[in-house]
Parts: sequence; structure tokens; C-alpha cells
Amino acid sequence: MASVSDIGASALINLLSAIAFLVAFAILRLQPFNDRVYFPKWYLKGIRGSPTHSGALVSKFVNLDAKTYLRFLNWMPAALKMPELELIDHAGLDSAVYIRIYLLGLKIFVPLTILSFAVLVPVNWTDGTLVKSKDLTFSDIDKLSISNVGAGSKRCLVYAPLSQTGRKSQSYILKLLLHDSEPYAPIFHFYIKMRLIPQYRFWAHLVMAYVFTFWTCYVLYHEYKRVSIMRLQFLASEKRRPDQFSVLVRNVPPDTYESVGEHVEHFFCVNHPDHYLTHQVVYNANTLAKMVAQKKGLLNRLRYYQNKYERNSSKKPTTKTGFCGLWGATVDAIDYYTDEIEKLSKEEISERERVMSDPKAIMPAAFVSFKSRWAAAVCAQTQQSSNPTLWLTEWAPEPRDVYWSNLAIPFVELSIRRLIMAVATFFLTFFFMIPIAFVQSLANIEGIEKVMPFLKPLIEKKVVKSVIQGFLPGIALKIFLILLPTILMTMSKIEGYTSLSSLDRRSASKYHLFVLVNVFLGSIITGTAFQQLDAFIHQSATEIPETVGVSIPMKATFFITYIMVDGWAGVAGEILRLVPLVMFHLKNAFLVKTEQDREEAMDAGSVDFASNEPRIQLYFLLGLVYSVVTPVLLPFIVVFFGFAYLVFRHQIINVYNQKYESGAAFYPDVQRRLIIGLVISQLLLMGLMSSKGAKQSTPLLIALPVLTIWFHRFCKSRFEPAFVKFPLQDAMVKDTLERATEPNLNLRAYLQDAYIHPVFKDDVSEKLSAYDEEENNILVPTKRTSQRSTPGQSKYDSEASDTGGS
Repeated sequence: MASVSDIGASALINLLSAIAFLVAFAILRLQPFNDRVYFPKWYLKGIRGSPTHSGALVSKFVNLDAKTYLRFLNWMPAALKMPELELIDHAGLDSAVYIRIYLLGLKIFVPLTILSFAVLVPVNWTDGTLVKSKDLTFSDIDKLSISNVGAGSKRCLVYAPLSQTGRKSQSYILKLLLHDSEPYAPIFHFYIKMRLIPQYRFWAHLVMAYVFTFWTCYVLYHEYKRVSIMRLQFLASEKRRPDQFSVLVRNVPPDTYESVGEHVEHFFCVNHPDHYLTHQVVYNANTLAKMVAQKKGLLNRLRYYQNKYERNSSKKPTTKTGFCGLWGATVDAIDYYTDEIEKLSKEEISERERVMSDPKAIMPAAFVSFKSRWAAAVCAQTQQSSNPTLWLTEWAPEPRDVYWSNLAIPFVELSIRRLIMAVATFFLTFFFMIPIAFVQSLANIEGIEKVMPFLKPLIEKKVVKSVIQGFLPGIALKIFLILLPTILMTMSKIEGYTSLSSLDRRSASKYHLFVLVNVFLGSIITGTAFQQLDAFIHQSATEIPETVGVSIPMKATFFITYIMVDGWAGVAGEILRLVPLVMFHLKNAFLVKTEQDREEAMDAGSVDFASNEPRIQLYFLLGLVYSVVTPVLLPFIVVFFGFAYLVFRHQIINVYNQKYESGAAFYPDVQRRLIIGLVISQLLLMGLMSSKGAKQSTPLLIALPVLTIWFHRFCKSRFEPAFVKFPLQDAMVKDTLERATEPNLNLRAYLQDAYIHPVFKDDVSEKLSAYDEEENNILVPTKRTSQRSTPGQSKYDSEASDTGGS
């Protein structure tokens, strides 16, 4: 059990780490050669073309102006200056709402922290139960928790004369005396009457639980309302996008006499005769996409060897033909990769022609576009056929949000895939406890002494012991979870979701479940995974909250160390961007030859919603659970939310370039997980109070989860439709304004190529050809053009008879 000195050592280590990261960032961002690493978003927008530092002492690579270093913390106020409306216009609604989640944490936990320290900490501290007990091991932090409050009932000795008691009372008193071990006797005709006096200190915890719940629900209601209004305003003011006019149609039934494209066109011409505009069938171009990616990788290798040869032309570079150039015959590197690119280019052309001519390469799905937003909204939100399993329509993702690989998965196969992944998620969630429990068992004094007994003299020293108990468990758990987001994202891709945003939301759901079961419950409950699973299976549902509730106060110190490792030093490491910094300079040294190469080497990245949002939910859960149990944990959470809000606001303004824009479609999931955390905190408090013997006050807590669930259902019915449906009234308003301001808009031409698979847009081929012409040293065969202008184009699309204005 970590003591206050251990917590202090952990705080010192993490604060020094955070300060070191921030100082390194403040210095590195001022250097001109790092400008593209720390301000890539402005380069991508075309606003920034070179470092903005001015002065004679600023060279091409190093900033020698001492005055700029005196203002090395000016990034902090700069991150807060941009107004929210400007932030939405600059970074999108997804990024702006993501930042508001951190602000939401501050709105909830700052008042909770003040109230907890004003009311609950004095109540816990003054009881002194732990000090009076001789058999318990505890730390000073436990004195501030509910563990320091004694049992919910106390035995009180009341002396009553025999003459003042009735016969029944006399019989009861005699029975008590016969079974009581107190050294009192019926002397002078007085008897001892024993009764139970309730522990009224628990009423403070009960009242504060109600106050905290009502405040949290109040803040959540207003935030949900605010975000829903922001979404509707964003959709109403957003510029024209292809997904506003398009739907994704899945499970198109086969037809003997018509191809998929003709069948789709016929169906929508009949059922939406006044609104159908065009469509684009979905091709299974996954093999072609792999070839394009492989070709791009070969080109990068060729560039590397060409640059190497230019720097030293006296010796031609060589490589081995085996895996990653590790073994095989030694050959001339430039000639080898040139030949490989030629071969792959021929295979790519052959595969491209096969896909475009083979009917089996066309999937029973299509992107269908309409003449107005109103018509697209009607189609996306209604049932198209009497058979609810055919002609399934949904809003089309925006083109950059489409995950093209999963569009080729047959619809029938999706249910099987998702069932398999549900089973896999269950086993991964529960059996991942085994390695986590193993790592956690080693990350403490007893575990290290057991595995490496020769280190016992060293780790028994006070300073080393404080570092191990206050720092090692948190960092061990964080390191062990590094690969988890990649595993969960792979599982979500197997499930067949068709957009990057839905993949992120699905992965976030899995990650949240994993964090809830393993990081929270798994850290609280001791024992191996099998023992935990066996205990939960054989216990009744009413006993589980009590079992977990008893363990909660004892794990407060562990979660404090984890918050400091992950929420302080981890967030500070986020702003340093060490990996992108190293990768940019490696690419710049070995691959960059043109300005276009430099743009590709600049990795802006994006907010990793799939892993970051569940991590935030863990802090919400810890804050809600420990606000009543161990309030001393709350300041650490407040520091995390404040620091993370500042850091991620800076990153979103200057660094991250979002891969898609969903209009904050993820926020209902955020709200639901917050409600789950609130209900869990209430159930665990009920279990803890029951274990403390507060039988009179515990039943009053039953109303809390009931009211919370009712509140969630109310908010769901009130605000969630704004995130899953598009109001027809708003769609009609936008269509009317567009017809008035742009009467000659050719909507067919605007939508015709919007949903063509990227490999058919020749983006990569054009880059390769441009590079070939510039360098004159790579032979890439010229792409043969097909008679069809675009793959999947309707025979009616060439008739530009309708501009889409109606």
C-alpha cells in the first residue's frame, strides 16, 4: 500500500517528467527545422510556407534569438485565445466537441472537489476509526476516506432500573446479560440494556451523493443540449458536401436480367422518380488498392537509394532481394527497384482492367445521389422495400470518411463477423486480466523480491521503495496497454463497418468496456482472472457491489499514481510529439527530394478518438466513484482535465488534421458512458455502505440509479435524434437557399466522381508519373484509358439534361 511519501515521490517524478517534456517542446518548437512538425496544420491549409520567426539571429535551422526563449510559454495563452466558433471553422465540429469533453470534466469536478473537501474530508478525518484499530494497516490518505468512518452502528450501554422495565423488557435484558461478556452484573437491581445507535456520519456521505448526482446530471443535460444545438447549426451552415445529397444502399438483391448498376438505377428511378440523380456502384478493388500501396512503398525505397547515390556517386548502392533486404542475392538497388516498379505497374493495369470488366467484382451496394438534400434525407431515413433486409439505406459517409475495404464485404457475412468478434471481445476483455494481474503482481515490492531476491537490500531503501510503490504500478499498466487500441481497431475492421468514424466509435466502445472491466474492476479486485470470473459467476447480483465496494478505498492510492503517470506525464508527452519528430527528420534526410516529398513526410496526425475518449471516461469514472469515498483523489483529476484541455486545444489548432468530419456524431456515446459511470459509482457506494453496516441510510441510495436512468432516457429522447437524423425542414431550407443563390449549379457534375474508389482516381499514378517525368529514371508504363469515363457510371449520366437545381 502506497503511503503519502510514496505518493509524493510519484508526484515529484511525474511533475519533473511533465516539466521536462514541456521545456523540451518549448525549445524544439522554436527551431525553424522543426516548424513542420509542430505547426503542420497551417502548412496543410496553405497559410504557412516557412517558419514565422523574424530577426537576424534566426538561421535556417536554429533560432539564436534569445528574446524568443524568454517567451517560451506563450503557447499556453495562445491556445486559449481562439474563440469556439473560429475553432469550429478552423478544425471542424468533431475536434471542437472533443475539446469540450475536457471542459465538461472541469465543470463537473471542480465544484465536486470544493464540496468534498469542505464537507466529507472533515467528516472522515475526525472519526478516527483507523487510529483506534490495532489490527488494520492504513496510510494517511486512508484517514481522509470513508474507511476512517466506523461501522454504521455502535453498541451503547444504557443502565435501567428493573422497576422501570416491563416483563418483556426484563426477559430481553436478562437474555442479553447471559450472553454478554461485559464485566457488569445486576448490582443494586440495575440491569444493562444494550441497543444499536446509528452512525450519523454516513448521512453526510448520503446527502453529498445526492448533491453530486444532481450536479452531474445538471451539467450533462446542459452540455448535451449545447452540443446538439452546435451540431444542428453546423449542419445548417456547412458548405456543400457530397454526403449531403447521397445515401449508401446495401444488400441490393440480384436480378437475372440486369446488372447491379442497372438494377439500382431502375429501382430508384421508379421509387424516387422526381429526385433520383445518379449513382456509383461499389467495386471490390481491395487487391488493386494493395498493389497501389505496395508500389508507393517501392517508390520510397527507390528514392532513398537514389538520394544515397547522389550524395556518393563513386559507389552504387546495393540491396538483397530477400525480405526487407535482409537476405538473398546482392543486386544493384536502383535497377532492382526500378524493375520491381515496372512489374508491379503492369500487374496494376491488368488488375484495374479486370475489376472494371468483371461483373463479379461489382458488389451489391451503391452510393446513390439525389437532386436535393431533402430527397436524400427522406431516402436515408425510410424503409425502401417491403422486405426490411433488402435495399437498406443509410446516410453516406463523406468521401474521405469511407473505409473502402469493408464495402466489398457481402451483407450476409457481416452478421457472422460481428458475432465472432463479440465472442472474441468477451474473451479478450476477461482473459486479458491474466497478463495484467501478472504485470501488476511484479510491479510491487513483494513481487520484485520474489522474482529477484538479490535486489532486496536495494529496494528496501526508503527512496527506492517510494519510487517503486508510487510510480512503477501505474507505468507498468500504461506500457502494457499500448498495443490494445491497435488490436481493438483490427477487430472493428473485421466487423465490417464502412466508415472511419464508425470504426472509431466501435473501437471506443470496446476500449471502454475493456477499461471498465480490466483497469478499473480488475485493479480493485485482487486475485487472478479465473478467480475473479469464478467469484462473479457464483455470487448473487446483489453481492457484487458490496464485494467491489469494500475494495474501493484500498485502491485509491494506486489510481492516484496511475492518474499522475497517464494524465500528467502522458499528456505532456503528447505535446512533445517525439515519434513524429524523429520520423520527419529521418524521412527528410533519406527520402525527401522535392517539396511534394516534404509535404508527404510531414505527418500531422489526428485525434485518436478510439483510444483517447475511453481514457477520458476512466477519469470520469474514477472521479464519480471516489468523490464520496476518497475525495483526496479529485484534485489529481482536476489537474488532468485542466492540463489536457490546454494541451489538446493547442494540438488541434496547430497540429492535428482530422481524417473526417462526422458533425460530433460520437457525442451520444460520450453521454451514455458518463451515465454508466455515474450508475456504477452509485451501486458501488451502496455496496460500500452496506459493508459498513449503515442499513438505515443505504436503502435511500436506491433512488439514485433509478433517477439517473430516467434522466438518461429523457435526454436520449430529447437530444439524440439530432445526432442520428437530419430534419427535413432544415434540409428544405438549405436546398431553397442554394437554388436561389446558385441557380445554374450542375449538381450532377459535382457528384459524379465523389464516390469513386480512390484507386480509380489515379492520384497515386499521377504522382508516380510526375515523378518519372521529373527524374527521368523510373519507367512506369502509361495507364490505358477505358472506354467508360468512370467506373460504374450510369448510361444516363452522360446526358447532362438535369443540372440538379430542382
